[in-house]
Amino acid sequence: MSNFKAGIIQMPVVDKIDENIDTALSMIASAAEQGADVVCLPEMFNCPYQTENFPIYAESQGGKTFKALQSAAAENHIILVGGSIPEEDKGKIYNTSYIFDENGWLIGKHRKMHLYDVNVEGGIHFMESLTLSPGNEATLFDTKLGLFGAGICYDVRFPEYTRILSISGAKVVFLPAAFNMTSGPAHWEFNFRCRAFENQVYLIGAAPARDNTAGYVSYGHSIAVSPWGEIIGQLDEKPGILIVDIDLGYVDKIRDEFPMLKHRRTDLYQINMNGKKIK
Repeated sequence: MSNFKAGIIQMPVVDKIDENIDTALSMIASAAEQGADVVCLPEMFNCPYQTENFPIYAESQGGKTFKALQSAAAENHIILVGGSIPEEDKGKIYNTSYIFDENGWLIGKHRKMHLYDVNVEGGIHFMESLTLSPGNEATLFDTKLGLFGAGICYDVRFPEYTRILSISGAKVVFLPAAFNMTSGPAHWEFNFRCRAFENQVYLIGAAPARDNTAGYVSYGHSIAVSPWGEIIGQLDEKPGILIVDIDLGYVDKIRDEFPMLKHRRTDLYQINMNGKKIK
């Protein structure tokens, strides 16, 4: 199956986990009714995006949110990229995305590799490392539709990461993300278009809806970009569901006509991932 529909959910996030889960489940069902084969939720969709909240809302794998997403994938017969939530494991907390197939089986798990520690004069100050630990593995997941990759938010700013996913076989990369009102207007479209074009993949970004009263204000603007670097769909700042057509054959066409990946000088440079050279 070379063509499918991706549903991108941009939902409001409040300080009540049950309300957030209910909102997510309702919007997942709506995306499935609109024909989505794969649905992607936003980063930290079950709690407000603030460092002090992550330990409070953290769940271990198999917890309330995990089970709700698992059931939603099976009930709606979709592949579900479950945004991300704070995950507790052996005393550490991770920013984690669980990925389920259409039967509700866990087929992927990504822990955000690059922690968002920034201090922009006159803009955003945020330190994820105060409460979060980084993941250490690139994430690919195999589905009936094809091989896909996953990242979370700040991961998109590191070209090496998307390149690893691309040359490992991913044709679509899903990125739950929550850019803010400093980084969003400046870098949101730019990052997604660059990573999509230079790696000749579809790039899907799912963001929380904007809440100007929140401690961390999401830029919103959930987005889908083609392997040619074109924006094929984008929301504004309000809650919504974006449904886009994905054509995996178009990935092959772009890579054949403009073979950048084949033209890489691997005799001169390589990517090294955990001691393993990636060509």
